[in-house]
Amino acid sequence: MKADKKVRDWLLDIKTKNRLFLEGDLLKIIEADPDDTEFVAYIEEANNKDKETRKRRLDVTKQVQDHNKKLILAQEENSKITEDLKIALEAAEDEKRKAELSKLDADKAKDAALNDLDILQKKSQTALISTIVKVALIVILSVGVITTLMYSIAMITGKDTQIIGSTWSNMFGILLTNAFSIVGTIMGVKYASENKD
Repeated sequence: MKADKKVRDWLLDIKTKNRLFLEGDLLKIIEADPDDTEFVAYIEEANNKDKETRKRRLDVTKQVQDHNKKLILAQEENSKITEDLKIALEAAEDEKRKAELSKLDADKAKDAALNDLDILQKKSQTALISTIVKVALIVILSVGVITTLMYSIAMITGKDTQIIGSTWSNMFGILLTNAFSIVGTIMGVKYASENKD
């Protein structure tokens, strides 16, 4: 589709005054008159900028996916620690039964097993909370800093900030949600590991 003179002049005027270019699928259907070198150059530059913007969006998406993979690994580690805790509890119960069968002082054996279990639970809980907080902080800070830097650079250089602005806003919403999720996870681990007696 060829752009008429009015549209052509309007697009070139917006480029000159505001440094804004056409982008997206609309660029694929607009044709410039080959004799109109200024408009041909505009279309070529707009296509290059559009490709650059798409590449940046893809890079941000890949970074978020990488951070999500790290969070999944942290969750798997959490499951492993919980399983180790169950095994340790079963081992403590076995020790208690052996102590009762060998007619040792039942109160001392129970106290020793419960003390060992409590120490193990506290160590496991501390390691789990530390891992979750470290990974979460790294993810939250790196994504927040990268997105803010990209947004700041776009604003300083006068580039189009509509896409990165909404990405920046969405990213902070996601980070806030993840922060609450982390707090909930930590509180759930603390509640689950408390001695109900």
